[in-house]
Amino acid sequence: MLLKTQLQALLRDGARGAERHDARHLQRSWRKFAAFAYVVEQYGYRYDGLSPLSPKGSPNPYFAFRRMPDAAERAARTAARFPDALDGGPLPGMRPGGQRLRPLPEARRDVDLLHARIMVDYSRTHRRRGLIALLLIPLVLLIPLSQTGFSGPALLVCAAVWLFFAGLRALGLLIARRRHRKYGEMLRAAGITRPQT
Repeated sequence: MLLKTQLQALLRDGARGAERHDARHLQRSWRKFAAFAYVVEQYGYRYDGLSPLSPKGSPNPYFAFRRMPDAAERAARTAARFPDALDGGPLPGMRPGGQRLRPLPEARRDVDLLHARIMVDYSRTHRRRGLIALLLIPLVLLIPLSQTGFSGPALLVCAAVWLFFAGLRALGLLIARRRHRKYGEMLRAAGITRPQT
């Protein structure tokens, strides 16, 4: 159902001639979203990185797709070849059947490269994520402290809570850096030196 909604939104933007189509990751995995990005390209919109609609550090950002010069022709060809795409039929470059976003062998490399670009872009959103919450936690902890008193044990519990969340944020940043490095190397090996963002 989510895939149908996303495809309908794409086709609406295509029919209006919109220069940019924005979509959120609503699939079960990032690899499936990369497969969706491949399908979007068959309808005339090329993946273009994080969308300006996304708030800084959003855990669920929008991604932008730019209209190609031959978008109308691409969309018409794809619609003619896959007339039942909106009604559960096969999608371009994907295997038919229950899981519709499983790439065929000939589309797998393109989907893998799109996946790498999406992961590099997504890893950039982690820099600010959680920073405001981390700064606000001490203020929030003042509420229970004002009720229980500013005793040594209460202050230690509050410090432990803050350190726990600081550790989670640091772990998230570490994972994001590793992801950025891993997929960045994959893109460089494929000759993509600067992914469009």
